[in-house]
Amino acid sequence: MMKLNRIILSLLICCVSTTIFAQVEGVVIDKVIAMVGDNIILKSDLESQVVSYKSQGIVVDQEAKCEMFEDILFQKLLLHQAKLDSVTVSSAEVEGEIDRRMSYFIAQIGSEKKLEQYYKKSIIEIKEEFRVIIKDQMVSQRMQGQITSGIKVTPKEVKIFFSKMSEDSIPMIESEVEYAQILVYAEESDVAKDAARTRIDEIRERIINGESFSTLAILYSEDEGSAKKGGELGFMGRAELVPEFSIAAFNLKKDEVSKVVETQFGFHIIQLIERRGQKSNVRHILIKVKVDEAQVQIAKNLADSVYNIIMTDDTLTFGELAGRYSDDDQTKKSNGLVVNRQTGTSTFSIDQVDPQIYYSIDKMKSGDVSEPVPAQTPDGKRGYRIIKLLSKTEPHKATLNTDYSKIQNAALQSKNAETVTEWINTKTGQTYIKIDEEYKNCDFTNTWIH
Repeated sequence: MMKLNRIILSLLICCVSTTIFAQVEGVVIDKVIAMVGDNIILKSDLESQVVSYKSQGIVVDQEAKCEMFEDILFQKLLLHQAKLDSVTVSSAEVEGEIDRRMSYFIAQIGSEKKLEQYYKKSIIEIKEEFRVIIKDQMVSQRMQGQITSGIKVTPKEVKIFFSKMSEDSIPMIESEVEYAQILVYAEESDVAKDAARTRIDEIRERIINGESFSTLAILYSEDEGSAKKGGELGFMGRAELVPEFSIAAFNLKKDEVSKVVETQFGFHIIQLIERRGQKSNVRHILIKVKVDEAQVQIAKNLADSVYNIIMTDDTLTFGELAGRYSDDDQTKKSNGLVVNRQTGTSTFSIDQVDPQIYYSIDKMKSGDVSEPVPAQTPDGKRGYRIIKLLSKTEPHKATLNTDYSKIQNAALQSKNAETVTEWINTKTGQTYIKIDEEYKNCDFTNTWIH
């Protein structure tokens, strides 16, 4: 329960600052501590952020508290200027952001029902409470984006920025790698598919004859994430589900059980629990197609053959062989090059590399190709992988020659920060700002009272 409380608190702070007006023996425990234009800042706005940080084990001293307060002042100044400049966001944009955050929130809590029970409000009421706060956040972000839009750094500015960095401030760059792969998966045998289909048919027949869907999901579903919850997935949109599953789920009526649905994960039966707008909450039972060891051996034999070609035939490149033999649709069309989903680039820091990959490339040098090694995907596919290490750097202090893009990004961030500081100091001179005496002693970065 303590873990649940911390998750909820942290997420709520991202979306809403709790405003509490109360009196204890005639003493007001909340008050206005600042005004920026016609935007007020309450003591509870600041204290709620302090509580959030402390709940995560972060020590909050007076200096940190002042930094938080200054950040809130900045957000209110952005809102004030956005109103003057007619910077807005549409209702559709706000609703989309609310839905995105609520989906994340619900995924953390476990289900929409649990969220409603904990918050003691309906989803509609929770969304309504967040709406104004989220709109303000989006308007602030858009206003800030306008302040820094169009800012660029030239190569000369990057060099000057780097030359001004002290030796101690030059960052250490972790070891990074780029690699390509050829994946050969074991094919599903007809015998294995028939066995899985027969199993799911038997389970569906038991449900049709009156047995509990959720009970059978707990007993037999091979989707570990949902089985323990009776197969329930929680409210999800069409785009969050694979196409075959989505089509079947969104065509069901309440409590109706689908026919058997085949997807890349195996065979499913689905039951609709509830539909709300463009989202449905369903439960399902998954029976996976068991991989035949004979098929795994066939995949290994093919991977061994491809590896021998790489080692003995100079006329075919690794990329050409990836396009011809790899079963990985995400990499075969790009010469086997693997892309880092976190950054959108082909570079991985060592801690971002999949453990299966890491043990293969740990002792390799740039240009080396591994022998075929076992591979298994999260959805249970098995096979063999051949890896080519394209590049590998050792941990080092950043230099312009080896890490220009990183230094360029740091220079751009610095220039953006300088621009924002100039904007703040200009606008505070043109805006009515009042700060409570209790906080005037803060050592602010910017000038808030002229």
